[in-house]
Amino acid sequence: MAAWSSWGYADADDDEDNEDAEVSYESAWGGRDGLIFLIDCSNPMFERHGEDDESHFELCIKCAKSVLSNKIISSYVNIVVYGNSISVEMFEFKKILFFPKVLFEYSQKLDQPCASRILELEEFLENDDNNDFATRYGHSSDFHLSDALWTCSNMFSSSTQKIGHKRVLLFTNNDDPHADNIPLQRQAKTKAKDLHELGIDLDLMHMQSPGKPFDIKKFYQDVIFMPDDEDLGVLPDPVEKFEELLTRVRTKDHKKRSMGRVSFKLGDGMEMGVSLYNLVRSMPKPTAVNLDKRTNETVKTKTSRYCEDTGEVLMPSDIKKFQTFGGRRIIFDADEVTEIKKFDQPGLLLMGFKPRSSLKRYYHVRAAQFIHPDESSVSGSTTLFAALLKKCLARDVVAICRFIPRKNSPPRFVALLPQDEELDDHKIQVTPAGFHVIFLPFCDDLRKLNYPSAPRANTDQVDKAKEIVKKLQFTYKSEAFENPYLQTHYRNLEALALDRDIPDDVPDYTEPDTERIKKRAGKLIGEFKDLVFPDGYDPDATPAKRKAAVGGGAPAKKARVVSDINFEEEAKAGRLGKLTVIVLKEFCKCNGLSSVGKKQDLIETISQHFGV
Repeated sequence: MAAWSSWGYADADDDEDNEDAEVSYESAWGGRDGLIFLIDCSNPMFERHGEDDESHFELCIKCAKSVLSNKIISSYVNIVVYGNSISVEMFEFKKILFFPKVLFEYSQKLDQPCASRILELEEFLENDDNNDFATRYGHSSDFHLSDALWTCSNMFSSSTQKIGHKRVLLFTNNDDPHADNIPLQRQAKTKAKDLHELGIDLDLMHMQSPGKPFDIKKFYQDVIFMPDDEDLGVLPDPVEKFEELLTRVRTKDHKKRSMGRVSFKLGDGMEMGVSLYNLVRSMPKPTAVNLDKRTNETVKTKTSRYCEDTGEVLMPSDIKKFQTFGGRRIIFDADEVTEIKKFDQPGLLLMGFKPRSSLKRYYHVRAAQFIHPDESSVSGSTTLFAALLKKCLARDVVAICRFIPRKNSPPRFVALLPQDEELDDHKIQVTPAGFHVIFLPFCDDLRKLNYPSAPRANTDQVDKAKEIVKKLQFTYKSEAFENPYLQTHYRNLEALALDRDIPDDVPDYTEPDTERIKKRAGKLIGEFKDLVFPDGYDPDATPAKRKAAVGGGAPAKKARVVSDINFEEEAKAGRLGKLTVIVLKEFCKCNGLSSVGKKQDLIETISQHFGV
């Protein structure tokens, strides 16, 4: 039996019922991601517009190499190119060349990236013979895009691995591949629709050459189907630089996995489906894996429970829970415990609305979540969700809801903070549209603190501090500050896998840039120090080490220190807190004042002595 207290269970296997545990409400996806790079290798993709400029084809291969390095553990990836004259006949299709045939060992299926494939891609990029790609493999405009899409679809279906999310990234700078052949256009659009119905996302990574605008309306507007969890209406602008292309590829190849799906009830008969996400979460170093020292295979842990009296192995049905009441053990079955913990069906229930100003910053009790409409669970959820979001933004209000994440979770009250969608200059989404789920505290989570009285800054000091803050303000972006601990860990792993030298130390960008701070606000900081600290005091100076006193030297030294300080002036200026406890006690002893108590008590005693 396991003792059951009023706060939870003593069993370790019930830790997953903790409301603060980071577990999914509903498993929406299973298996690893599958990603295929479908790259156009026709002649326009190899055009260079400057001596140092890279062709669009080289940019695509560099992106593929970067993604393979990042997804070497978590995904299955393959690279397919089309538009070459020398073809590999596969599935009776011509002019579809598989890069594994050219660069790696020939493979017709999705594989997990490995170090050898990454090294061969690097060798392909660094090889001087890349310029004669046309000589070795040729270029051709006589290709069928529908065949390339069918090949990607067949590659997913023939995979023996369990693939959760399937995505094809199509790289091209040709906005009308079958301009003179309407039947081929119709076949490609039909095959793209088939991919969408099979749950395969087809994303366009379109690139633009100088002076050659990419018009999506000619062909690809009817080929690309946006997923339900992405707001469509506007496709991003074509890319011109490698950094922009790599950012867009990394955004697309990372699947937004929901924590779960719940219902959102607005009233009787009005309900919509929403998915919950974590926009920001802590990123720890991967946990260590136990390996067998003889075979180097993963060691699996198995837990068994035994009866203390007989030593017999206990099954889950043999384990009971109890609550001690009145000197007796009240025994509960597992089903009874589940029913006791069940309050209502999981989901969000709208309770009302409050002004946005009523949501205080100190209400933060745990990390917020984010909700987005889920059209797959309730039809019409996107329209209703958009209408609610629009009204909340227009009226500047937050929705107060009761939230039950799982069947056996206690209810929590949350505030839904609306957020509008933001796009950058290239029409790339910066912030998504939806509601932040802010968990509200209970009454016993709030308490009043009695802070001891302390010296307060005067008006001049406050104004000077405001000037410094304004000078040092900048737009914070979390992606601009990498975790040096994690980056060092992964760089060492990459160097080990690719047989490279140990990389240099990763710069820590979280450290303050002292040179830039001095340049922007050095003068103001000096003025602030003059206002706060007494004359001749250097807050940056390293305190000198005190030597052991000989004979009566220590009291004489303390007396000299005390005599050099104008305590009355320091008390009126509120700077007694800058002095040490030893100096304060010495002054009290010399003036017949009480020297008992902590530092704040000494400050109050001296202040009262001078009538401050």
